[in-house]
Amino acid sequence: MANPEGPYVKVHFRLEIEDDWPPASVESLWAVDQGDDTARLDNIPWFVRGVACGDIVATEPDDEGVRWVGEVVRRSENCTIRLIVLRDGGSGAARQSVLNAFHELGVWGEGIERFRMVALDVPPTADLAKVQRLLNHGVAKEWWHMEEGCITAQWRAASAG
Repeated sequence: MANPEGPYVKVHFRLEIEDDWPPASVESLWAVDQGDDTARLDNIPWFVRGVACGDIVATEPDDEGVRWVGEVVRRSENCTIRLIVLRDGGSGAARQSVLNAFHELGVWGEGIERFRMVALDVPPTADLAKVQRLLNHGVAKEWWHMEEGCITAQWRAASAG
């Protein structure tokens, strides 16, 4: 089925590797082509920092047609939060229970078995204070390690309050 907003494309980010992390030098994300050398990210980034699902990014194709991301043109105001699930060794059931708990707070995400990870897309409409309380509770209980991949001023204000 065609996407009425525009065709889906893969956009690529170069990653800085430090202490063997992330495990790749490039991450590609699905995006919706906006038709003007920009694309709206339609994936939660696993490793890229500073971007979130829904952000519109400038892209430039190389000689082989690979679209490389430049700057963020417009922010979605979504946050990207990544967790390495520790509970039950990061099993599929443990990752799914994490996703279910955050889904109840208006947050969607996905899990990846290889790294025992869950990536969360936190929209600005979610109760950010509740999301942060759950995140911090899980860290304190050693259910997961957490990384703020991309946060907003609204997220910072909720954590300060």
